[in-house]
Amino acid sequence: MLYKLSLKNIKKSIKDYAIYFFTLILGVAIFYVFNALDSQTVMMDVSSSTEELIDLMMTMLSSVSVFVSFILGFLIIYASRFLMKRRNKEFGVYLTLGMSKRKISLILFFETLFIGILSLIVGLGAGVLLSQLMSLVVANMFEANLTKFAFVFSTSACIKTIIYFSIMYLLVMIFNTLSVSKCKLIDLLNGAKTSEEIKLKNPYLCIAIFIISVIVLGRAYYIVTHDFLTLQKVTDIIKPIIMGAVSTFFIFWSLSGLILRIAMSIKKFYYKGLNSFTLRQFSSKINTTVFSTTIICLMLFITICLLSSCLTVKNSMNANIRKLAPADAMFTANMNMDKYYEKYRKYGYNDSQIKNSHYTAKEMFELFNFDITSYFKDYIEINTYATKNLTMNHTLGSKLDSIKTQFPFLAYDTMESIMKISDYNKVAKFYGIKEYSLNDDEYIIVADFKSMVSIRNVALKNGETINLFGHTLKPKYDSCQDGFLEMSSQHINTGLILVPDNVVDEEYLVQNHLIGNYKTTNREEITEIENNINKMDKDVKANDYLFPSGSTKLAIREATTGLSAMVTFIGLYLGVIFLISSAAILGLKELSESSDNKERFRMLRKIGTDENMINKALFRQIAIFFMLPLILALIHSVFGIMFAVKILEVFGNDQLLPSIITTAIFIVIIYGGYFLITYYCSKNIIKE
Repeated sequence: MLYKLSLKNIKKSIKDYAIYFFTLILGVAIFYVFNALDSQTVMMDVSSSTEELIDLMMTMLSSVSVFVSFILGFLIIYASRFLMKRRNKEFGVYLTLGMSKRKISLILFFETLFIGILSLIVGLGAGVLLSQLMSLVVANMFEANLTKFAFVFSTSACIKTIIYFSIMYLLVMIFNTLSVSKCKLIDLLNGAKTSEEIKLKNPYLCIAIFIISVIVLGRAYYIVTHDFLTLQKVTDIIKPIIMGAVSTFFIFWSLSGLILRIAMSIKKFYYKGLNSFTLRQFSSKINTTVFSTTIICLMLFITICLLSSCLTVKNSMNANIRKLAPADAMFTANMNMDKYYEKYRKYGYNDSQIKNSHYTAKEMFELFNFDITSYFKDYIEINTYATKNLTMNHTLGSKLDSIKTQFPFLAYDTMESIMKISDYNKVAKFYGIKEYSLNDDEYIIVADFKSMVSIRNVALKNGETINLFGHTLKPKYDSCQDGFLEMSSQHINTGLILVPDNVVDEEYLVQNHLIGNYKTTNREEITEIENNINKMDKDVKANDYLFPSGSTKLAIREATTGLSAMVTFIGLYLGVIFLISSAAILGLKELSESSDNKERFRMLRKIGTDENMINKALFRQIAIFFMLPLILALIHSVFGIMFAVKILEVFGNDQLLPSIITTAIFIVIIYGGYFLITYYCSKNIIKE
């Protein structure tokens, strides 16, 4: 009998609480998809370095899955709380008819068991199908060979999903049993009739708290945007986060007391249509709304920032490879290391390496019997210089003290990198970027790391001169010019000083660079060449000689692909889970409210209110609950993204707008979808 009763209850619940089942199925599917990525990639032909990156990515995703399981577990328990509340009267009737609490607990046990099995079966089925599509995304991201691609079912991901969700459902069963054991008959029968007492808060207190909260929130915004470079410790970052979270709570608390007051004072608005009913409905659950709205707002804020930032990193890094790694390879040999003996000793170089640091990159390759001309179709050689007499202390000039006050942690005694204008133009021509010209008494600073650019521009606008090798030079431009020397997938050039050729003293040569393009474009052949170069680096001779350090387009691409994949998948994983959780909590809460308010809507019909007005009132009521946390989350996100951009500025922010648009699409589809489902399910609940 209990078994049949449980099945009937499930059928009834599926109709009224589609959101709950949809969220469970979606959670299972997403959990499986992200844990099955390694099984999909096994069938792909990828390089050994890419396999290592995929293994690292899966390790990260496994760790994130533990965190995700806690979020989903909380969501399931939270949803069960509202489902239990929905059925208070039903349980009261059972108790009135003589059913024991133990049997009611058994009914809930069977229901939870059936729901869990149904959700797992459907969710895993959807996850298996979605994982095949996800594998195509992974293959495209890692530039894998799809000739060996096949439909794959991940046993490990399936087992992990079943174990994690079984634990969650077990906790739900325990929670339901405890809830039933503590319930009282009178509370169950009258639960739907009780509502929170509406208390009009003191408007002056609400206004004062609102103003204080806005000020504190504004201060938090200022810290994470304008005082960004002063955030050196974890506690420095936690402080504005706590300020923002607490301010968010009190903003909602104060608004909850002001909205009804303000609406009641505008009588034309308050008494128009069913506005008074809608606002009273909103206010009837105000205490629980404030806290839950705060949590949902913060989750939406994290989702927006997470998705925008991760997608920006991915898109920017892919774009940067084309722009910042225009050549196939670059090798750098340290020169004249004995000139700064102690400096290099502390970095771990031995005496022989320091004393033998008089070979250019090309000469070092020849020393190891590697003929550059056999493998490179074209190449250039250029030099960079440095002297203790030209550090940031000197280039910042009279602005040094004010900049030190603002940014005290910078290494101002670091020697600046100096380059002949002719050498830089050789690089610029080879890279296909802008070339420059100089008069005999001028210098230029090229840089692309934005934070350092803004600092250097302070001195350049002031026309600070530098003294170099007996020459006094003035800046040609009042700002840094865009440019770079070292290849990378990030904007890492903090400043390169370009000077006239006749100014440079060759005695201060510190690095020789060889930049070239391979004769072949075949990936396997390029990999073989670079493997041979790596072997030379580990050769016995390398104990006495410091082999040139290298950065190649292929290595940069593979490293970038791995990093962008990890960032993208972890961001999507957490972002989508947070978004689903936020929308599901709101949806379930509103469905519960609609169930509680069913009698109130029935009374509206009895006094002659037409169905269209009732539906509009319901739509507005649900819209308020969905829009309130989203609006403040969007405001938070403006400054959160500004903070994220400063952290990720090495990757560039050219791709920020497309990432924000993509994030907006996610929110519209998922959050908007939950809103519409909630509205139509609620309308189904309150209808006659």
